[in-house]
Parts: sequence; structure tokens; C-alpha cells
Amino acid sequence: MPGTVVRVRRNAAASQATASASNVATRLSRPNPEGVPLRVAVISDVHGNLHALTAALEAIDRERVDAIWCLGDVVGYGPRPNRCCSVARERSDLCLVGNHDLGVLGRLDLAEFSFDAAYAAQWTRGVLEPESRSFLESLEPSAAADGVELFHGSARDPVWEYVLSPEAAAASLLATSAPVVLVGHSHVALALGLRGDSLEGGLAPAGSEIALGEARWLLNPGSVGQPRDGDARAAWLLLDLGAGHATFQRVRYPVERTQAEIRERGLPAALADRLEHGL
Repeated sequence: MPGTVVRVRRNAAASQATASASNVATRLSRPNPEGVPLRVAVISDVHGNLHALTAALEAIDRERVDAIWCLGDVVGYGPRPNRCCSVARERSDLCLVGNHDLGVLGRLDLAEFSFDAAYAAQWTRGVLEPESRSFLESLEPSAAADGVELFHGSARDPVWEYVLSPEAAAASLLATSAPVVLVGHSHVALALGLRGDSLEGGLAPAGSEIALGEARWLLNPGSVGQPRDGDARAAWLLLDLGAGHATFQRVRYPVERTQAEIRERGLPAALADRLEHGL
């Protein structure tokens, strides 16, 4: 995907949204109206990894953001679902529900999940506290904020679709109108921009910076609790709507502590092993 350029066909709504993206930085850099965040930390796919979530939030706090948005999958795979739910409830100004959250709640058939994912979801069901369940049940898989549309999966399928190809990214951008579209689910940090009729971009490693006003952007912050892009560090995105740019962030956390907790609870060994490799 890096360096990919794809020609796409745009409908009238998408054409109008693309044109409006050219002045998004100016529009969003006006004085902060009450209740509208300008600096937002975006996290996703925590997956019960409390140590990764704690490290990410410590880094976020140093940036003095106005809000924290979570794109879903607070639980699943990892060993600390209840604490992650309570932290997400306390710290997130906006939070979506993900497919693993829905699987744990019994709203998705676990037969649709891989063996390890289904096993972990079944275990999570057994330990999920009422407060955590109530929190997850209150969430939706998509939302909209000021100039931003948010989906756990994609605009076409907010629960299940992975945006891992230029075609899937183009489809989500053409199905939306906001200057910025945020997705999670794939555990891979991405930045893809629609400029005219071309889609450009790809993987977004740590330190990647995006000028928001130059295109309509689809951004994936990567995963806090189970990265799959070869970087084991917890991932998050600093979205500065006032300055008109986004920066992809990574932070180290004690992977071995989460691995030990996974093994202590009898969860599949592969879920522990993959964390140190970011796969």
C-alpha cells in the first residue's frame, strides 16, 4: 500500500466534500467554540491490554489534548477487560463499539471469529463485570464529530470491514463527506488522502505527519493493545484540528507484563507471543 496512487470515480457528494477539504485547516483553526475540541487523541483496539493503554494515556496527557476518542474494541484478546473498560469510560469523550466488544456481549456469533479470538471472547464473557457490560452496551460502531466521521471498521460496514486496500479506503471516502474519516479494526496505522480523483498514501509509521487541509483523509491510528504493523509499541494518533495536521505516535510499554497476565489466565499462548513482535 505505501506510495499507492489509485484513480477513483467520485459521486457529486464526494466531489463537493473534496472541494471543501481545501479550506478545512482554515475553518478548523478559528477560535475554539465552547465544547468543540481542537486537539484530539485518537486511540483504537485496546483489547484488554491495560499496560499498553496506561502508557498511551500517559503520553497523551503530556500533549494536553482537549478530548480523547476511542474507535472501539476495548476488550477481546487481552487479560484486563474490566479495568480497560473503566479507564475507557472515564477518559474517553467519545467511544465506539467494535466487533470484539459485540462478540463478548453476545451480539455477534463467535463462530465468525478465529479460534483464539473466540476463545478469548468467551473467557471475557465469563469475567466481564456488570459495569463493563453496561458501558459496552451503550456504544455504537460509528459516530460524527466536528468535521470528522468515525467508524470502527469502515463507512460501508462499521463493524466488520477492514480498510487494508486502496479500494476499501476509496469506498469509505466516497461513502462519507467529512474532511477527515477515522477507522480502526485493522490494527495497522494508515493515512490515505483523496486529492482530486487520486488516492495517495499508505502505512503511517511513528512520526508520520499529515497536513489535513491538502486532501480528504482516511486515518487509522493503529492499535493500542495489539499492533499488527511490525511495531510492538502502543499506537495512537494526535489529531490537531486547530493547526490542521495529524501526527502518528508510538509509545513503549511493558509487553512482558501483559504477556504474563495472558498466560496466567490460560488464554491462547499465541496472543501473548505476538505482542512482542507487533504482529
